[in-house]
Amino acid sequence: MRLDIVFAVVSAILLSGCIQSAEKEFWGRLEALCGNAYDGQLVSNDPQDAEFVGADLWMHVSECESDRILVDFMNGEDAVGHWVITQAGEGLELRHIHEGDPLTGYGGFSTENSSGSRMNFPADEATKALFDREEIPVSKQNIWAVEVRPTVFRYEMARPNRFFQVEFNTTEPISPPIAE
Repeated sequence: MRLDIVFAVVSAILLSGCIQSAEKEFWGRLEALCGNAYDGQLVSNDPQDAEFVGADLWMHVSECESDRILVDFMNGEDAVGHWVITQAGEGLELRHIHEGDPLTGYGGFSTENSSGSRMNFPADEATKALFDREEIPVSKQNIWAVEVRPTVFRYEMARPNRFFQVEFNTTEPISPPIAE
C-alpha cells in the first residue's frame, strides 16, 4: 500500500474527529446559554450600521432542542432577526430568519477553520441563489461567525468592504425586556 494514500486517509479521519470535536464543544457552549437573555452592543464601526450605534441591543436564546437552538436578536422591542443553529449532517448550520421579509432563510454550514469557541459559516449555494434573486450579489461573499466564550457571545458578518459585529455580555443574564 502506498504511504501517501495511508497518510491521506489517516489525516482525513483525524481532521474529521477534530471538526466533530470542535462542533461538540461549540454546541455545549451554546447550550449553556439556553433560556437566557443578554445585553449587547455594536462593536464594529461600519457607517451602514448607524441605526445600531447606542441602540438597545439584546439577544435571547429562546428555544433549545437537542439539534436546534434559536437565538432572537432584538433592537429594543423590534426583532432584528433570529439566528437558528442546527446540528446537520454536514456539520453545524446557521440560518437567518426575518419574519415577513423575502430575504430570509439564508446562511451556510460550519467550516473546518472553525473551533470549539467560534464557528464560521460561509454563504452556501442556496443562499447565493437567494442573493442573486434579491439582486444583492455582493452578499454572496458573506461569511458569518458565531463565537461563544466564557464572558461573551459574538456574532459577525464579514465580506470585502463590509464588517458587522455585535457582542453580548454573557456574565449577567437579563430579563427579556418584552414578552416575545
